[in-house]
Amino acid sequence: MKIALAGAGAFGEKHLDGLQKIDGVEVVSLIGRTLDATQKVAEKYGIAHVSTDLADALAMSEVDAVILCTPTQLHAEQAIACMNAGKHVQVEIPLADSLADAEAVLAKQQETGLVCMVGHTRRFNPSHQYVHDKIVAGEIAIQQMDVQTYFFRRKNINAKGEPRSWTDHLLWHHAAHTIDLFAYQAGPIVKANAIEGPIHPELGIAMDMSIQLKAESGAICTLSLSFNNDGPLGTFFRYICDNGTWIARYDDLVTGKEEPVDVSHVDVSMNGIELQDREFIAAIREEREPNSSVAQVMPCYRVLGALEEQLKG
Repeated sequence: MKIALAGAGAFGEKHLDGLQKIDGVEVVSLIGRTLDATQKVAEKYGIAHVSTDLADALAMSEVDAVILCTPTQLHAEQAIACMNAGKHVQVEIPLADSLADAEAVLAKQQETGLVCMVGHTRRFNPSHQYVHDKIVAGEIAIQQMDVQTYFFRRKNINAKGEPRSWTDHLLWHHAAHTIDLFAYQAGPIVKANAIEGPIHPELGIAMDMSIQLKAESGAICTLSLSFNNDGPLGTFFRYICDNGTWIARYDDLVTGKEEPVDVSHVDVSMNGIELQDREFIAAIREEREPNSSVAQVMPCYRVLGALEEQLKG
């Protein structure tokens, strides 16, 4: 399996680390914004072809699939370009920053029949898989999810603290993780509300947001998001269930009383990004729909679209 990866930033390197652990996979092309920086990453991972233009990778007949870790605003257009070139594609979260663009990607996937997967990593983190397995087995049912997504990000910087060429977004990026996960764990969402704080004068986005969700099952979710939090960073999920409470911090899990839960047996790795990439590769090889396919995550983007309209009102 020969892969092209576009986006040689912090998250692109996380994918490159994961792909190195998957048998029979080779990254043959790396696409980045600036040639010098991209070449340095390519040398680190032994990637032969480097370019600043995705079209160069799409023109390579040996490329089977593409992973997009590019700025959000490019995701939909680039995903469609990949499928038009006959390449399977995994798009990092979010699929798009508008509902119309997300629907266009789904339409192209349905037209081509290619694998199109979106990087909703929470479905793959061992911590959330552990809870999901209990739900599927009928051992627990979610009553409430209480989620905090907190960063200190008043400038355009990435996860490595380096300057970023685009502006991140609480609704279309960070809320997408929780909205999709809540639906995945508790069932279809039937009600959603959102309020936002002041708009940042330079970034042009809300720096604080609160979202309420209700599932068809009756479960509720309270999501607090902030780019203003000068404290512990990241996303913390509290699952309040009819038979126990758990707190998930990315790949790690504890009970409501902070007792560690061993999730090392849940999957073949403790790295959610690697597991996400393994699913992408397996779906292509097995000619099947992947978990977190564009079709499966579209309900999330329809909720995001509705919330955006609500916030505009």
